[in-house]
Amino acid sequence: MTNDLPRDDSGTDKFASGKLSSYSFEVGPIRPPSEGGSHSLLLRATRNCSWNRCRFCYGMIYNREKFQLRSVEDIKKDIDTVKAIADEIKAESWKLGYGGVVNADVGIDMVRNDPSLRANQSFIMVFDWLHFGGSTVFLQDANTLIMPTDQLLAVVKYLKEAFPAIERITSYARAKTLAKKSLDELKELNRAGLSRLHVGLETGDDEVLAYVDKGVTAAEQIEAGKKAAEAGLELSEYVMIDLGGRAMSEQHAKNTARVLNEINPDFIRLRPLMVGPGLPLYEDYAQGVFELSSPHERLREVKTLVENLHVTSRLSFDHFLNAWYRDSTRHNTLFKQDYDGYKFPEEKNKVLDLIEEGLRIDESAHIHVKEMIGMTHL
Repeated sequence: MTNDLPRDDSGTDKFASGKLSSYSFEVGPIRPPSEGGSHSLLLRATRNCSWNRCRFCYGMIYNREKFQLRSVEDIKKDIDTVKAIADEIKAESWKLGYGGVVNADVGIDMVRNDPSLRANQSFIMVFDWLHFGGSTVFLQDANTLIMPTDQLLAVVKYLKEAFPAIERITSYARAKTLAKKSLDELKELNRAGLSRLHVGLETGDDEVLAYVDKGVTAAEQIEAGKKAAEAGLELSEYVMIDLGGRAMSEQHAKNTARVLNEINPDFIRLRPLMVGPGLPLYEDYAQGVFELSSPHERLREVKTLVENLHVTSRLSFDHFLNAWYRDSTRHNTLFKQDYDGYKFPEEKNKVLDLIEEGLRIDESAHIHVKEMIGMTHL
C-alpha cells in the first residue's frame, strides 16, 4: 500500500511535522442511524444518488446533484489520509503512555497542541472512530453497490489491508442494482469484507412503487433480497409507513409484508413518511391529491404489517419519526428505538400489544407528521 500524502517545503510528511489540521477526506451527507450508533467511519465511494427520482426524496439530501462514481485512486487516497491521521493519533497515545489506546486524554493533548483540530471534521471522525473501537466502516453515498464489481472489490480490499481490525463494512444499495449483480459477484464482495447492506424497500406494493417512481418492482425486490442473503450479506430492509397515504394504506401494508416474508431480512427498519416543500409527493399533498394518515391511522398500518409478517427478522423503530408515545408528556416513546429492535416471531405479540396501547392513548399524545412538515433536518 502506497501513501502519496503531500509534503511540506522541508520534504517531510505534513503529518509527521504535526500539521494534521491541513488534511481531510471526503464525507457525504447521510448514513443509516445504526452506523452512527456504532461510530462507523464514513468513507465516500460514490457521490449522490444514482436514481434521484423517488417522489418522496427526489435527491434533495444531495441538492439534486448529479450522481458520480469516484475513482478507485481517489478513494484509496482518502483511505491513506484516514490511515495517516489514525497513525498520528495512536502515536500520541504511545507518547502519553497509553499503549496505542485512544481515549479522551489523547484527544485533549492533541487539541491543546493544535487548537485548529477542534474544527477539523476529518480528525474528529477518525478520533471518534478509533475511540469507539475502529471496527466498522460505512461506504457512502446512496448506492455504492453500483460501482463496477472489480472497482468496489479493490476499495474493500485496500481498506481491509489498511485496517485489518475492521469487522464490518456496510453500504446502501438499490434493490434494482442488487438484483443486477450476479450471485458470484456478491459472494466475492462478501469474502473481501463487504458484510452488510441497507436497502430502501419502502413498499412491496407495485401500485405504490409506481406512484412514487421507485424504479423497481416487488418481484425485483424479492430477487435482490434473496440474492443478498444467499451471498452471506447481512440485510436491513427499510419500510416507509404511510407511503401509500390513506387511499393505499392497507395494500401497502399487506404487500410489503408479503415481500418481506419472501426475503426474510436480518432487520426490518421502519421509517414513517415525511414530506416537505420541493418534493413531488409534497406537491400532491398540498394539492389534496395525496392524503397523509393520522398517527392512529399510521399505527393501524403498522398493525396490519406486523400481523402479516411471518419472518425471523428483527423489527426496529430506530428513528425519531416513529413518533408514537406512551403518554401526553411525550417523554416515553411507545416502541424502543434502539438498533436491534424486536425479535420475530418471539416478540411479535409484544409489538402488537404496544400498538394496541398506542391506539388506546388519545391521538393528540402522538406527533402528527403535519407538525414536522417544513423541518430542514431529519
